Amino acid sequence: MMGKISVRGSMRNKILLICIFCTLIALVLQTIFLLNVSSNMVYEQARDIAYNSLDNMQNELGSYIEGIENNMVNIYNDKAFLGALRDYGTVEELRQDYYRYARDYAEKYFTANDGMMALYFYNSAHEIISVYRKASTPKRNYAADIYEEAEVYNAERVKAYTESSENKMLISSYHNSSTDADMMRFVLKLYDTSSKKDMIGYIVCDADVKAPQKIMQKYQLGDNTFVWLQPAGDRAFGLVGEPGESYADFYGRMMEDIQENRRAAVDMADPEKVFFHLPIKKYELAVYAVMPQSVLKASQKILERTLVISVTALSALMIILYTYITKRLTNPLANLMDTIGRIRGGDTNLRVNYQVQDEIGKLGEEFNYMLDSIENLIGQQYQDKLLLNRAQYQALQAQINPHFLYNTLDTMSSIASIQNCDLVSDLCQSLSNIFRYSLDMKYPYATVSREIAHLKNYIFVMNVRMRQEIRYHFDIDDDALLYSVPKISIQPLVENAINHGLKNKRGEKNVYIKIWQAEGKLYVMVRDDGVGMDAEKFNRLLKENDTGLVEEGDSIGLLNINARLKMIYGEEYGLFIESEPGKGSSVYLSVAARKEDELYGKENV
Repeated sequence: MMGKISVRGSMRNKILLICIFCTLIALVLQTIFLLNVSSNMVYEQARDIAYNSLDNMQNELGSYIEGIENNMVNIYNDKAFLGALRDYGTVEELRQDYYRYARDYAEKYFTANDGMMALYFYNSAHEIISVYRKASTPKRNYAADIYEEAEVYNAERVKAYTESSENKMLISSYHNSSTDADMMRFVLKLYDTSSKKDMIGYIVCDADVKAPQKIMQKYQLGDNTFVWLQPAGDRAFGLVGEPGESYADFYGRMMEDIQENRRAAVDMADPEKVFFHLPIKKYELAVYAVMPQSVLKASQKILERTLVISVTALSALMIILYTYITKRLTNPLANLMDTIGRIRGGDTNLRVNYQVQDEIGKLGEEFNYMLDSIENLIGQQYQDKLLLNRAQYQALQAQINPHFLYNTLDTMSSIASIQNCDLVSDLCQSLSNIFRYSLDMKYPYATVSREIAHLKNYIFVMNVRMRQEIRYHFDIDDDALLYSVPKISIQPLVENAINHGLKNKRGEKNVYIKIWQAEGKLYVMVRDDGVGMDAEKFNRLLKENDTGLVEEGDSIGLLNINARLKMIYGEEYGLFIESEPGKGSSVYLSVAARKEDELYGKENV
């Protein structure tokens, strides 16, 4: 009786501890969940506010830029100038007849709201025809020709654009040292209206960046928000907001990363700020913004109130569960422990008698079944030990046999070499290399270089067998040799080409092996000029990837390789076949491009 009381008391204490532990776990999980929800709420709010503002900014900036573009496109209404640009023999003639053309054009189509400060007309040879500089003084100077100081005026960007096939208007910028301000530049190519293909010149319009800055300031979210414009691969301009000294270097690196087409700027690891990037439609230009991430205090009160309610509810539930579980669980368990104790004392014929079909009843049934099975298990123990010893012996024997085979082939190679039988010596050596490579399963992957070495040993043996009636052609990229594939993946493709593609062909026989790497994938192609095959049928089998068919049919190697590749790399990888009856077949293998140090670690390579 005292034993039962002790057991019940121990169980009650354990249940109480379990309930308390569960309560604490629930509180911790609840706290973590609410904190995550609060964090997500803050982020979503900041993101929605910023994106709505940036979207409105984007639309207004787009309208401003489109207005500038429309002013420049009006050049196509002047057929006489376009004809002269196309037909005049020398640039001197153009300059003489159209010296004031830039001024007249600017006064006709541009307004003060456009912020246009300089307008240039060039022919296709980058020679200046006409230039207009608004309010140009020694203190507010603008270039007479942007190519005079190409680096200062970022003219190489213009030249690269005009010599490219890009048709969109170029948006760029440069820093004017005389005004100590950024200038926004628009470049529009001019085409011959008769052919609509040949570029005959281009317009360069430099505008004060104040106009887009006014638009950006209107949508700036607070003094700590920084907004700027920047084309991909070009310098930033139009910064709104003044970063402090602690962030100046940081923003400078971001702008430099965008200019160099690096993604580091997007991966901003600052928990107090949020980075946004919004392209302006139709143009190679984007708005970038960095804003502080504010935290709403109201969520803390919700969190505290929820925690208090959770503690109260879980405490009440703990008391109820303790009372119920003590009554329904501890008494049957105590009886079960008594029975087990008596069985351990020697009463092995005793069985648990508990009729209720709950978890404890199932436990009693399983315990009775265990007792009934012990005698059979004891009888089988000796037999299992014998089987284990036999398996260990066979494993040791399996390790010895391959080494015996390698040593025998190496001995045969040495004897053949001594007897001046070079062909036999080389054949033995190739067979030894083939068996050693095939049976060495320490590493499941091998580089393409080692796979090709294994393949060449196989080809040498086949050339001896078939009297070199097949010609082999290799086209392997040097950088592909360092990538890894599952062992013995390439040789079976060549073997398939020999046995199925070229077996029944007469005349010249060729096998082409091509290996290359592109876009994160490694490709292997094995092509033969044999009799061809039913590519549609085999591609269907390869796509279905029925492992039950691996042991059937004539193309066990292809199905086996395909199943291995899909299991290792995923469904998008594997084999694909192209074939045309009477002309040959091509088998394509694709895997993820990985090197040995990615698979095994650098210390194991």
